[in-house]
Amino acid sequence: MFLFKKLHRTYCQPYLEIPERILKFSVNPVTDDLRLPAVGYCVDCEEHLCDSCFNNHRRPKPLQHHKLLDKGHTPLMQRQVIDSTEFNDTIKEAGKITEECQKISADVKQVVEKSNASLTDVLTVITKFRQEINQRLDELEMDAKDAATTLQQDNDTRLRTTKTSCDNTIQTLKATSDTIKHLNTSKKADRLFIELKNAEQLIQDNENRKSQLTTAEYIKEYMFEPSPAIAAIETLLKNQKSLGTLTAKLQQSSLPPTAALKFGKTSPRNINVKTSSDKCCCYITGMTTTYSNQILLADNNNNSIKMVDTNSQSIQQLRLGSKPFDVTTITRNELAVTMPDIKTIQFLFYSSNILSEKNSMKVDEKCYGISNYEGKLAVTFQDPAQLKIMDLKGTVLVNVTKKSSGVNIFRYPQCVTTNCHSIYVSDPGMRKVIWLNWRGELLGSYENMGFPRGLAMLTDGSLFVTDQIDNNILNITGDCRESTIALKDLNKPWALCWFNASKTLYSSNISVEDERNYIQVYKMI
Repeated sequence: MFLFKKLHRTYCQPYLEIPERILKFSVNPVTDDLRLPAVGYCVDCEEHLCDSCFNNHRRPKPLQHHKLLDKGHTPLMQRQVIDSTEFNDTIKEAGKITEECQKISADVKQVVEKSNASLTDVLTVITKFRQEINQRLDELEMDAKDAATTLQQDNDTRLRTTKTSCDNTIQTLKATSDTIKHLNTSKKADRLFIELKNAEQLIQDNENRKSQLTTAEYIKEYMFEPSPAIAAIETLLKNQKSLGTLTAKLQQSSLPPTAALKFGKTSPRNINVKTSSDKCCCYITGMTTTYSNQILLADNNNNSIKMVDTNSQSIQQLRLGSKPFDVTTITRNELAVTMPDIKTIQFLFYSSNILSEKNSMKVDEKCYGISNYEGKLAVTFQDPAQLKIMDLKGTVLVNVTKKSSGVNIFRYPQCVTTNCHSIYVSDPGMRKVIWLNWRGELLGSYENMGFPRGLAMLTDGSLFVTDQIDNNILNITGDCRESTIALKDLNKPWALCWFNASKTLYSSNISVEDERNYIQVYKMI
């Protein structure tokens, strides 16, 4: 019987024709999706049967005693499908998907409209940018032409003056020469004597006048040499492939983008960073990650930069001539360290097992927090409180101290972190994290904190910040509007760094002496 049931399923898959227009469809894999109406049902086979199968079902001897039901008495008819749960669920799911599709379509339409509007603005900006360049170049061209025209006019004036003076001298001397020649020929000695004396004075006068005339050696030929800046622009334009690039605007979410960040509830793993050569308890005030599995620490108490392998926990140490406060990576093998006591930024070389000093850069005030982004340094200073944006040679590009209203932005700026769009500064004096752009413009702040210290940037644009009064680590949105508590009930947390590849947060603290020697490692779950 089992074998026959299987054969029957293979060769005929009926559907049940129901008066209420509810159909049961089956596909026959052998007959290429052929669908036939079901006219009955075999209770023993538990199958719906088409007209042909129903009429011939009991002819084979094994099926002679099977119970057949016509379509008016099939199980499908005896179930209630009108207003059934299946009917309601189907309608509900179809409606839900319809609403979601409508919302997706409306959202995309709205975003496309905004995007197209922004691109219209871009076209206006491009045109204006080109016009401004053209206008400035026109002004510079006019200045250069005016200078050349002035030199031409000076040359023409000199020529006219010289020619007039020379013509007058030539005429006068010719007349005098003719008179003297005539008197000499006519043997009129008395008058000749007088004219000779007059001629001597005339010659002397014209000799003096001649020495004051512009001669050919004072007239120069000219050529045009572009100024270094314009020549550099010309060179750049020759090699430039485009006028600029279209980049997506930074979207600062108003909701915590990392609200789902969760860390293990168990005690964190600790790494002991005190070495046998350390004379004092560690005091880690700055921290950053390398491009591998290492973290770099500024040990203020031991005048050291330490490089810790997070896997083997081996430590490379370099002692400096003064106390370091903060550290940032510049390239894959270069660091920058602030040393406020001697007003210096020290550059270091590092590899997997080497730390060594390179050049240093003097600054005008005590420097504390430091963060690098693509060759630009954001550095915090105190006395006076300010943020300076500078290049790697120490040239200050932007100096931020006050708002446009004249009110001080900072009181006690310390740590700083950056990305391509933004700079964030912790200021325990102001009890807030301050948000700026790379032009030094104040964009916002996250306020009413206890004592903010260490900062760490996440790839989504949000940041971690330690609070030594509330003893927690907050995750703050990039627009500084919202926050969630990432870790709480800590013990005076200070420096932070975030390793995105392993979703790991490293933290130092300034609690009791023994705990200062350890870095806490929090793994995200």
